[in-house]
Amino acid sequence: MDKLKPTHDEAFEQIMRSYGTRVLRLVIFLVKDRSLAEDITQDVFVKVYRNLPRFRGDSNIQTWLYRIVVNECKGYWRSWSFRNILPQSWIKGGAEHSTESAVLEQADRDQLVQQVMLLPKLYRQVIALHYYADLSIAEIAEILGASEGTVRTRLYRARQQLKQQMAGEEEWEWTRTNG
Repeated sequence: MDKLKPTHDEAFEQIMRSYGTRVLRLVIFLVKDRSLAEDITQDVFVKVYRNLPRFRGDSNIQTWLYRIVVNECKGYWRSWSFRNILPQSWIKGGAEHSTESAVLEQADRDQLVQQVMLLPKLYRQVIALHYYADLSIAEIAEILGASEGTVRTRLYRARQQLKQQMAGEEEWEWTRTNG
């Protein structure tokens, strides 16, 4: 017996439920402005809705979706508003923490995020896709339309630049990804 295929709207709703928050957070990370990220995220999902019937499944749905995210962010970076208006800071403190260690860990993460935000967008992209979206080098290469070697080089250079930016700070562990 054949499996019933979900309707277009059901498939879209499933994508929204599964990836909505992750896409928004990734866009915020890439464009540095929450309200703008909300607009871009909406544009991303409009494109997903329109193009879902044409999705052939040649790649993973997540890879396809993140490629749309990157392309929408690139469109923003090329836009007049990006070149002429300074983005607002989006980094805000989270909920109240009950212990000193939780506060210190959040401060460390906030500091790292601030330093990543200072990176050029090509480096910020690979850091966000690799460490935040937890994608492999191959997946990032597919999303960015670049070779795996190019992605590795950008990731290496991004790490080196972050090390230089944080030279006066304590040693940062790249495996440290608490939340």
